[in-house]
Amino acid sequence: MKTIAILGSTGSIGTQALDVVRQMPSLFQVEVLTAHTNADLLIQQAKEFQPNVVVIGEESQYEYVKQALWDDDVKVYAGTKALCDVVRMDCVDIVLSAIVGVAGLAPIYRAIEAGKQIALANKETLVVAGELMTKAAYDNRAVIYPVDSEHSAIFQSLAGEFHNPVRRIIITASGGPFRGKTREFLQNVTKEQALKHPNWSMGNKITIDSATLMNKGLEVIEAKWLFSVPLEQIEVVVHPQSIVHSLVEFADGSVKAQLGLPDMRLPIQYALTYPNRLANELPRLNFADHPTLTFEEPDMETFPCLRLAYEASREGGCMPCVLNAANEVAVSLFLRDKIGFYDIPRIIEDAMARATYCTPASVEEYLAIDKETKETIKQSYKD
Repeated sequence: MKTIAILGSTGSIGTQALDVVRQMPSLFQVEVLTAHTNADLLIQQAKEFQPNVVVIGEESQYEYVKQALWDDDVKVYAGTKALCDVVRMDCVDIVLSAIVGVAGLAPIYRAIEAGKQIALANKETLVVAGELMTKAAYDNRAVIYPVDSEHSAIFQSLAGEFHNPVRRIIITASGGPFRGKTREFLQNVTKEQALKHPNWSMGNKITIDSATLMNKGLEVIEAKWLFSVPLEQIEVVVHPQSIVHSLVEFADGSVKAQLGLPDMRLPIQYALTYPNRLANELPRLNFADHPTLTFEEPDMETFPCLRLAYEASREGGCMPCVLNAANEVAVSLFLRDKIGFYDIPRIIEDAMARATYCTPASVEEYLAIDKETKETIKQSYKD
């Protein structure tokens, strides 16, 4: 039996990870559950799974959670320091990071320092601080298994092939709700339109990232660090059906791909049970239901966020951190109806143009750049 800490257990990935645990109660014991503000769902999960520890990020809700779990044998903590402490506990084998945004940076770095097995769903960990994280993983023999469906597909396609030269990694994109739309159409789209993803059910932030194609840009940067592949060998292709989750082309011209229904529970399970493929009750792919699989080039002129991500990764240093921070603020502003759809890439490009190049050497330095970038943008959009 493996023991798991699920960071962000009340979010989309966290709740689906608990679905996987429910199906395999003899294999996994939940040791830690954490949430940022959703105290009610965290309490409900704690009563069902009886973890050793829960952490509520919002410290003002500590007493509420503590009182609710008073009769349960569950320790309750609050705040970022508690997050960083619990991932290092000896009783934890696997840390599944499903925290949204840069908030996941510090606890995952501490887990890597402790040599834990990491199941990574938090893109920002490698987007913002890929060089720092991968070096720490190497130094501490911490293994990072991808949870994103695209990176899981790449990982699965590379299984048994790690000695063979890779020519290209091809990341598939659904194209989001605005695939094929013109710049004129996108000038006046609403958040309600942007949140209607055709294939996946996800949180608001990542759904907007899908609409702008920034999610693919972040995945390109993440893939660069996860698989030690030069940026020039990572491509994006739009695949509206979301059945082929990504592909790898080898030096001899052979292409391997991983296919499946759009269900995050499969890559979550693979990350938790690797190298084993265990039977489950998940829906199965019926090829007759998908007679046509199509592929097309992404439109980087209409969706400039993907181009900006390539530029940030190419420049390196602090620039991916600036890109990510600016995107987080811009998406938040869009979701609050403060800006339009095309203001998102404009804000990101402006932030990158203003940024001074540097190479951060610690999590704290990355977080400082993130904070400075966000505060500068927010100053321009005060209510």
